[in-house]
Amino acid sequence: MIGKLRGIVDAIGESEAVIDVNGVGYLVGMGGQALARLTQGAEIEVHIETYVREDSFRLWGFLSERERAWFARLQLIQGVGAKAALAILDALGVDELESAAALGDAASFGKAKGVGPKLAARLALEMKDKPPPTGRAFASGFSVAAHAGLASAQTGDTPSHSSNAAREETVSALLNLGYGETEARRAAAAATRASPGADIAALIRLALKELSK
Repeated sequence: MIGKLRGIVDAIGESEAVIDVNGVGYLVGMGGQALARLTQGAEIEVHIETYVREDSFRLWGFLSERERAWFARLQLIQGVGAKAALAILDALGVDELESAAALGDAASFGKAKGVGPKLAARLALEMKDKPPPTGRAFASGFSVAAHAGLASAQTGDTPSHSSNAAREETVSALLNLGYGETEARRAAAAATRASPGADIAALIRLALKELSK
């Protein structure tokens, strides 16, 4: 199985890219948001989810391990295949997806192309109160290792990293105060959504206010 590729972006299509690794071109399916951030001829590292079927062998690629982990998690829900999972990631982004899961927000899931009200409700119900996926061991902390293959590597990644780190710090603080993980994550998600870009101290105050309701 292939878990990660590091090479050169050889070609970019509407729903896939070719990554040249030492002269071998790997055809990798990717979401529209990820493809828009690639630069032909640049170096990149892609986290891979490999699908093997009787009649096909398919690679799905992501610019962070966190995205790949959520892609796999979404498909545990009945009615969600690879294309629907990609559509959800494209529509929400991984930070908003994590918040929607923690809050059981069907309306957010319904933003994705091809996700109707029934499937959105099922996603909200089945993903609520569950911890986020942990990802693979080699990508501890969900550190994105994409390189110059991103059209705007630094500016594109920093807000997401910052938001995720602040939310996790808030969750940690709430756990230290004795709250359970489920309610801590729900409160941290609500605080992050209510005040994007807030510092950790402000998020903790908002989360505590949410928990007091």
